[in-house]
Amino acid sequence: MLPLVETDEQWAAIVPDESVMRPGAEALCARLGVGGLPLERFAEGSVPVYAVGDEHVLKLFPAASAQDGHTEERVLRALQGELPIPTPRVREAGTYVNGWRYVLMSRLPGHGLAPAWPRIPQTDRERIARDCGEALAALHALDPEPLADVLGPGDWPAFLARQRADAATRQRGRGLPEAWAEQIPDFLATAPLPQTPGRALLHTEFMREHLLTDPAGDWRLTGLIDFEPAMIGDPAYDFVAVGLFTTRGDPGLLGLLLDAYGRPFDPSLLLAYTLLHVFSDLPWYLRELTPAARTLDALAEEWFGVAQGRGSVRSRL
Repeated sequence: MLPLVETDEQWAAIVPDESVMRPGAEALCARLGVGGLPLERFAEGSVPVYAVGDEHVLKLFPAASAQDGHTEERVLRALQGELPIPTPRVREAGTYVNGWRYVLMSRLPGHGLAPAWPRIPQTDRERIARDCGEALAALHALDPEPLADVLGPGDWPAFLARQRADAATRQRGRGLPEAWAEQIPDFLATAPLPQTPGRALLHTEFMREHLLTDPAGDWRLTGLIDFEPAMIGDPAYDFVAVGLFTTRGDPGLLGLLLDAYGRPFDPSLLLAYTLLHVFSDLPWYLRELTPAARTLDALAEEWFGVAQGRGSVRSRL
């Protein structure tokens, strides 16, 4: 039995506590016909995720994020077989007790790309960048409308207006120094945000932490996971996480990825979306990537500009 989790306080007390979570997960596995298999909780992730033997993964969503579980199920079902990078197959999904939802999915082979990255040769990193670009192109080419009943934000311009209204205040609240925060209103005022962007299915967190790779298979990508934050909106929005956490400010890798994707993006547009992203935390990004830039215009080029040559796209439209 899993307790009700509706508040931040309940989440902090219950979700990390394996003495509470594990018996509930074991009982659910028994109900789903996979009881008795080794059950191992992954260290990563904001919600509880368990490896169930070698072939299954059980992801649990408390009442406070039950909609995320519904989103993950629907998106994974829609993506089955559609991308050049494998995605998990939904085996069972539904409601459990006290508002909890679950998704039992196939376990993909391979290991996390993020911890493996330091060991990956440069030529394989470049191939991975191209593979990522092809996967994003395939994702964004899908018709998102069958998922419009479960994915937000609905009115994209209204969403951007809401995000923009308090963008500087949100970053100050996260500890952004005033020298950066005071630049945000003018930067967003001049950023080339499209008025009527195309509608695409977005992963929103396409990053090394959500990609799997297999060292025994020449570091080929073996999986793309974690679709609960998926949205429908401007394709450029997906390249925030790409530039920050997949290519991590490497202009050569970003150029190769965008070549494979099939179109460039203005760096200032991508930094604008970085500031407007629902999970935006500019102070954290500055600590992670330690840029030389001291203005937002220069930061856009440093994080989202691309190298010239080697067949890469130009950094400007």
